[in-house]
Amino acid sequence: MKKIRWGILGVAKIATTKVIPAMQHAEHADIAAIASRDLTKARAAADQLGIPQAYGSYEELLADPSIDAIYNPLPNHLHIPWSIRAAEAGKHVLCEKPIGLSVAETRDLIAARDKARVKIGEAFMARTHPQWLRAAEIVRSGRIGDLRVVSGHFSYFNRDPHNVRNIADWGGGAIMDIGCYPITLSRMMFNDEPSRVHAFLDRDPDFKTDRLASVILEYPRGHASFTCSTQLVPYQRMHIFGTTGHIEIQIPFNAPPDKPTRIFVNDEVEEFPVCDQYTIQGELFSRAILENAEVPVPLEDALKNMMVIEEIFRSASDTRT
Repeated sequence: MKKIRWGILGVAKIATTKVIPAMQHAEHADIAAIASRDLTKARAAADQLGIPQAYGSYEELLADPSIDAIYNPLPNHLHIPWSIRAAEAGKHVLCEKPIGLSVAETRDLIAARDKARVKIGEAFMARTHPQWLRAAEIVRSGRIGDLRVVSGHFSYFNRDPHNVRNIADWGGGAIMDIGCYPITLSRMMFNDEPSRVHAFLDRDPDFKTDRLASVILEYPRGHASFTCSTQLVPYQRMHIFGTTGHIEIQIPFNAPPDKPTRIFVNDEVEEFPVCDQYTIQGELFSRAILENAEVPVPLEDALKNMMVIEEIFRSASDTRT
């Protein structure tokens, strides 16, 4: 069986604890190499995860002719630069969300992808989880009537000054880290783009990152609203309201890989068998390469999500003046 040989850029926690172990169970993915700017760290991760090759620089990994695709879990400000370098090296790229720091640099990545003729996608694993595919199917079916409202909450508490999520210049803050989820999922449910954005941000006085964000997205057929925070009690939930019914997603973003998930549709419960959304994401991306098909979340969609993110920051800035 043909498999895509994957190389991992860096030893980020999300890669070593979630994505790599999950992708190692994908039918068409082979995690063949991992790189770090510290060879000792790369070798330790390779030994821990059973990865055959470790490199002491990202450049060495990109120069390996046996690697077909790159997974990029680097800090946000390094997403676009290293994804472009990977594309220039002829590698397909699955890049962590958010795709970058701005609309402008996302357009640069699209240009690099088109020039190199490779596939590049944004790693929004939740969008391919069966619970969200089913929610979209229910909305399209008319079972809850006409869709009018999507609302949600996503939060955790982190005031570690050394954590990348609290470094403003690296693309830290609540919107970039977790607010991007309700944005992309509301776009998925409405199957449309918001026409107006209203946002309020509260910034950490020390980090200067947005630690609390409240956002309303105005769609042609209704509204989406959400609150996200890096300094609140950990919690997540999403609700979808139609004119005659309601869907509740119990664990919308960090769906567990070792237990069933549930959604509530009106007075009924739908349960989904155990699955790992990172395995699904890796398998679908690998098959897209093998079959020359569209990746799950293409850069055109990532660009639209980044447009909304920019409008959120612009709206919040206007509100403060």
